[in-house]
Amino acid sequence: MPQTEHQTTRRALHREIAGTIGLLTDEYDFRAMRRYRSFTFDDHESYLQQVEAVLTARAAQGSHTTVALFDPQEYSDFCEDRGIDPDLPSSRTRFTAELAATGPTVPYEGQKLADLVPVLVDEAVRQATWEYASTLLARAGLCATCGEDIGRAAFARASKLLARILDTAPPGNRHLVCSVSRTPETLVAALHADQDTDGATQLDEAEALEFTTVLALGMATRRPGGLVMRTSAPGTQDRVYGWRLRGDGLEPLTAGEVFDAYCTDVESGDLISPESGVDYCVPPDLGEEARSGEPGEEGGEGPAARHRH
Repeated sequence: MPQTEHQTTRRALHREIAGTIGLLTDEYDFRAMRRYRSFTFDDHESYLQQVEAVLTARAAQGSHTTVALFDPQEYSDFCEDRGIDPDLPSSRTRFTAELAATGPTVPYEGQKLADLVPVLVDEAVRQATWEYASTLLARAGLCATCGEDIGRAAFARASKLLARILDTAPPGNRHLVCSVSRTPETLVAALHADQDTDGATQLDEAEALEFTTVLALGMATRRPGGLVMRTSAPGTQDRVYGWRLRGDGLEPLTAGEVFDAYCTDVESGDLISPESGVDYCVPPDLGEEARSGEPGEEGGEGPAARHRH
């Protein structure tokens, strides 16, 4: 085969290789990596510019690239566990390859890096929330009365309640937020449930799993928490509904309580200005199956507040 044909074949093969870049999204993490002599970047801004240039060049060549969140502490632990030198580019490559398989990633599709970073950070928060909630559910143990696995039963119940909420919601697109108070911070999960032209509900499986896990955790632990849902449909005003967690069930909020919940930032507790053209409503009746089998904690319930990304 002639040399030029070999080169053409190799270039075509190059485009078949998917790549992952581990990104240091903030100045603090960047400074942590500068202790390694093999990490040759001088400042975070120029580093981000170089990363964006590489992403753009790979896209122009037809190569697919995902961007992963590179955490220096996790990298240090990774190298220590495997007995490899962290001050080697090959070690960073091995860590990034593992991130591609197990960590939060976002595909590069030509967007600006400034737009990609918030999405990547949000994805990392989502995954961390799910992992934490899943761990706590697994540790819930067995019911002292019936011997049932508390975490598994709570997840099954949360799945049924989520399906019931979506079945009774008005037509249109729905955005749901569930929050459960924990120490040191509140766990929050969001779910988008949009309807296609045939009226079928479309869910992101990862979002649905995280949302159900957080809701289940609130039920299993009887922690204060709640759920709000916003529905949108052409030709109608958006509607907002809400429930508080009570025991292993959901208790509907009044319109005033929905207003208070939706107009409060879930993380800071600060008030948020209400939007015009939005109705705050009593939610549809979910039926007896949504009611708690036992009373919740008195005086501790806190309805889910609005979560703005």
